[in-house]
Amino acid sequence: MTLAEALAGKEIPKEIRDTLVLVDIPYLSFGGEVRQGQLVVHIEVVEEVKNIFYTLQEARFPIQEMVPVVAYGWDDDVSMEANNTSAFNYRVIFGTDRLSNHSYGRAIDINPVQNPYTQRDGIVVPLGAQYDPAQPGTITADIAAVIKSYGWEWGGDWKERKDWQHFEKPQQKR
Repeated sequence: MTLAEALAGKEIPKEIRDTLVLVDIPYLSFGGEVRQGQLVVHIEVVEEVKNIFYTLQEARFPIQEMVPVVAYGWDDDVSMEANNTSAFNYRVIFGTDRLSNHSYGRAIDINPVQNPYTQRDGIVVPLGAQYDPAQPGTITADIAAVIKSYGWEWGGDWKERKDWQHFEKPQQKR
């Protein structure tokens, strides 16, 4: 899809929209085939994201699917249930009124079914998902270290609640 298609149907402030880029990313499927996915990310992290996913592919780390969240009607829960790896989604952090780093194209969720998120209320999403580092496509400390080496933070390191799927690259303070 095009960037315009990947951003269609969502009110996005111009100052954010103008910083977003649609990136084609090759990835290894769970069946062992190389597939082409797409992520919408902030222009400042394009090369890092390409390098990260190249390294994951070389490490034979499988990914279920990688399409912009627009394909799921901008519904994060539906995208997670489909085990979709995604980046940009203009939305607030669950249970708050603060914009998520996904709203700036500076966060990526990888294989949500293998790497679920525990909400503040204790519910694990997607429903029925379990974090099991022995399963293919699960982010382990070794895989996380690759992504963290680029200055990204991992939700698996969070103390309060785990967000195993989530990586974010905070904006530099100016």
